[in-house]
Amino acid sequence: MALATTETPAAVDFGPASALSCRECGTRYDLGPSFACLECFGPLEIAYEFGRVTREQIAAGPTSVWRYRDLLPVPADVAAKPNLAPGWTKLVKADNLARELGLRSLHIKDDSGNPTHSFKDRVVAIALEAARNFGFHTLSCSSTGNLAGAVTAAAARAGLSACVFIPADLEEAKIVMASVYGGKLVGIEGTYDDVNRFCSELIGDPLGDKWGFVNVNLRPYYAEGSKTLAYEIAEQLGWRLPEQIVIPVASGSQLTKIDKGFRELVKLGLVEDTPVKIFGAQAAGCSPVSTAFKAGHDVVQPVKPNTIAKSLAIGNPADGPYVLDIARRTGGAIEDVDDTEVVDAIRLLARTEGIFGETAGGVTVGVLRKLVAQGALDPDAETVVLNTGDGLKTLDAVAAHARPAAVIRPSLEAFRTAVADA
Repeated sequence: MALATTETPAAVDFGPASALSCRECGTRYDLGPSFACLECFGPLEIAYEFGRVTREQIAAGPTSVWRYRDLLPVPADVAAKPNLAPGWTKLVKADNLARELGLRSLHIKDDSGNPTHSFKDRVVAIALEAARNFGFHTLSCSSTGNLAGAVTAAAARAGLSACVFIPADLEEAKIVMASVYGGKLVGIEGTYDDVNRFCSELIGDPLGDKWGFVNVNLRPYYAEGSKTLAYEIAEQLGWRLPEQIVIPVASGSQLTKIDKGFRELVKLGLVEDTPVKIFGAQAAGCSPVSTAFKAGHDVVQPVKPNTIAKSLAIGNPADGPYVLDIARRTGGAIEDVDDTEVVDAIRLLARTEGIFGETAGGVTVGVLRKLVAQGALDPDAETVVLNTGDGLKTLDAVAAHARPAAVIRPSLEAFRTAVADA
């Protein structure tokens, strides 16, 4: 039984992907542009039949996400196609920040080095291949900002049309970045959740025919891109899993797929099966998963976002319940920080490691610091924290705190006076 809303071309290559499987009831469907189970309305995800994959085979691949093509729903020749080839970003050994926070070993997975300067390039790259397989001519999405830019850039590189939808009040830098690559950028009056509902309606309309919405009808494929973060972290650590990791939570998909990626590496014998505590980070102004975790609930109650961390401002996170399950299963937690703590953490990361993260990075580093102070995170365990985007996209958050130390006349006397006054 298939859920496809368009016919799937006969000759397509999804690599090791074998079916769509309902995460709730296990019902399986043919691979198609589908995202919800007909039996229970649960979310669909990719099921695989992996062949033999070795470390040597992976290491011989390109320095991008395509080194893991044998673990993704993409064709074998994907690296030869026109795409942005994201991934293989730096894993920075953050000794200065570690000392400041009292940690023994800390690494930052810095995804600001991707083509459009956020981790969204990873997920879009996988969704793009699905769109090609299904014969879609337009790439689309609902977005809190970073995804819109990643979609329009990927579509431009692939020679596809693009039409993306965002809340109208996004940061100016993200609006500019999403529009500069061409295609159509449409602002919606309302929150991200309003935008997402609109896109779900558009799929069923003739206007949306032959459109691939990367995080709606292509969501099962799109979500798999986040697994590449897990693969890279393990490989860059010398083919081992970190002992604990802190991950930002918006929809929750990134956290759930990193967990899936770690488990796949273990299943394939590529890493030793060692425990990983998984922690989620939210902004206090949009923290439905953190609130549910602290209350001991299994259900996440939607909220109306009110935070400077707009890339995490999803009030009704689709993967929220699964994030709760993973945090509890692994011995982790979900925590949140307010806007003041977010700004302070952005500055802390920049001051200690020379990494200018966007507000989502401030949330994650802020939660890391809070977890250490609470004793919830082991200061002696090897820790990884994610920075998912570039601070140049959210300049307004820190602009008031990043000004010239002094404005002087071009003379030594003026400089000496300014230094003395400082």
